Amino acid sequence: MTKNLKNRIITSFFLLILLFLMLINNFILTYFLIVGGIFSLLEFFKIIKIIFKDKIIKQFSYNLFFIVYIFIFCSFFLFFSLFLNLKILIFLILITCIFSDIGGYIFGKIFKGKKLTSLSPNKTFSGAFGSIILSISSFSILIYYSTKNFDWYFIIIAFTTSLFCQIGDLFFSYLKRKSLLKDTGNFLPGHGGILDRIDGILLGLPAGTISLLIIY
Repeated sequence: MTKNLKNRIITSFFLLILLFLMLINNFILTYFLIVGGIFSLLEFFKIIKIIFKDKIIKQFSYNLFFIVYIFIFCSFFLFFSLFLNLKILIFLILITCIFSDIGGYIFGKIFKGKKLTSLSPNKTFSGAFGSIILSISSFSILIYYSTKNFDWYFIIIAFTTSLFCQIGDLFFSYLKRKSLLKDTGNFLPGHGGILDRIDGILLGLPAGTISLLIIY
């Protein structure tokens, strides 16, 4: 086992504990959203500064858009967390985002195969397929366990969540490629920066939540 993989596993263990604490305690959730949001912004600012260098107006425009997006994302997350049923649903979708990332990593490593896009050389069709499969499986099982019910629209919600998770992942992979950075930061040993960990969640969670509210 490589040192990086060992660090990745240890960090993932602590992140799972943090996820549980965020679920049961809104103070911890709020604190993490503030800290995570600030680090995400700082990492994004660094990437944009490298890409656009002396183009101040473009830097300002992209940074402002991301500030607004992170603020809205965190605000809605906190608002939904005030209601227990909504909070549970939000966390189920959040867990689905995590499984989407895991599915892509595992299937991509095992089956490899044709590259998905030049934007991210490590992304493969097998990984994309694995993301969708694991997202649908995990969300369906979690929903059934929570509600003792299953319906076809759960598959659509999970598929939508995974699809937008992958789009978010590809978008930030593209930015890192443009800025010649391997990771957005080094805050999380074995994972990189905060954005490396939540890039897919930033699109997957809102997309999954919106599809849930529309269909359900």
